[in-house]
Amino acid sequence: MKSTFSPFETDPGFQEPLGGHERRQAILELLAVHGGAITGTELAKRFQVSRQSIVQDMAILRAGGSQILSTPQGYLLPKTKKSVHQAVLASRHTFEETEEELNILVDLGVKILDVIVEHPLYGELRGFLMLESRADVREFMERLKESGAKLLSSLTGGVHLHTVEASRPELIEKAKEELRVRGFLLEEQEKGS
Repeated sequence: MKSTFSPFETDPGFQEPLGGHERRQAILELLAVHGGAITGTELAKRFQVSRQSIVQDMAILRAGGSQILSTPQGYLLPKTKKSVHQAVLASRHTFEETEEELNILVDLGVKILDVIVEHPLYGELRGFLMLESRADVREFMERLKESGAKLLSSLTGGVHLHTVEASRPELIEKAKEELRVRGFLLEEQEKGS
């Protein structure tokens, strides 16, 4: 059953801010009921605490085993789909080609779950993306430009992986072919070069 209040407003049922444990339990319940991403700022407003308190709550919840994802759209609980096909695609492109690569995938019905790079000191670094439409890609690119942040792939000369999913395996194959045509897909023979 969906909640009757917006996750972006203070619940009228709360007379005063909750304690840490109670707030974390309420955050888990809200994420489960809401079903979509909720930003840390929205959660902070909702629970009458600072954004940093929410960041700490998320760290504690994750350390306790909660599978909360932090995406560009906000925090969310992963949905489990039984009829989803996943693959990991190796890609290489310039910063300027990022939006084109992402749009190729979403235009072909492929959801981009994350981006992964191999760092020489830290090992695997992963950022959750959860992009499934051109609107998601556009918002991601706007946030990238506004923040002045660098892409994870800037650490590896543009080389990165994406975990992707689609309702049918042929959608992933079509996306791979289009990435191959554009010269973005890293093929087996290139990996050793």
